[in-house]
Amino acid sequence: MDPTMERILVLGAHPDDAEFFAGGFLAAHSDAGSKISIISVTNGQSGHHTMPSDQLVQRRRREAAASGALLHATYVTWDFPDGYLQPTLELREAIIRAIRAFQPTLILTHRPFDYHPDHRAVGQAVQDASYMMMVPKVAPGSPPPEREPMVAYMVDLFTRPCPLRPDAVMDVSPYLERVIDLLECHESQFLEWMPWIERVDHTLPRVDELSPEEKKSALREWLRTWYLQRTSPRIERFWKSEWGGNPLLIEAFEISEYAGKASGDSLVRLFPNRKRS
Repeated sequence: MDPTMERILVLGAHPDDAEFFAGGFLAAHSDAGSKISIISVTNGQSGHHTMPSDQLVQRRRREAAASGALLHATYVTWDFPDGYLQPTLELREAIIRAIRAFQPTLILTHRPFDYHPDHRAVGQAVQDASYMMMVPKVAPGSPPPEREPMVAYMVDLFTRPCPLRPDAVMDVSPYLERVIDLLECHESQFLEWMPWIERVDHTLPRVDELSPEEKKSALREWLRTWYLQRTSPRIERFWKSEWGGNPLLIEAFEISEYAGKASGDSLVRLFPNRKRS
């Protein structure tokens, strides 16, 4: 492996979590030539209101693969059932082995404080794995990495029991359209499931009589508007007035104190154009 190449591992709970919470960051690293691996810990079986779970799992794997191709990343969907995840020893060992196999510079994951129990379970399992990944007798047969990787929590807006305290805030507005490209790959989620579960499906454009090109354009514009509405509170929460500018999209990250330590140099390398918070 090239020691000068950044290696980014994302451990998200579901297919599409990486793109929704860190799509701009991943696009920036893809352009920079970083090696990216994305793992969806669950199979996504519960994220639809009409499609049978066995069909949905296969569809979401295809969608994840398409998104990964845009990032030149590997995108793997594990078999833990969506909606039923627990931070078990089995999950912890799977995460340890995945980290040791990929040897990342940086791991992105959810905080253990989140609205979704699957997100919380992944965050807790990564926290529990952070020290144990360096212990050779744990998960034998896969040697520990030479250095303990950093872990960063992806952005969220939840404040209880404690809010995100970002160590890096990035204006990723230049990558907004790239992020929409990634989200479009997950059609089952952002054009079907999320509008239904949020009860905003009535706002979807009527596309039955449109040409394929017109349909794609109308749905993309709806998705862009929906996404910005849901990410705009990040700006109010984390973007300081003295930084200036009017970003359309920001991403914020908190370095976990349970894993490898961050230096000023590592923050500069891993979070380009970050603002000091």
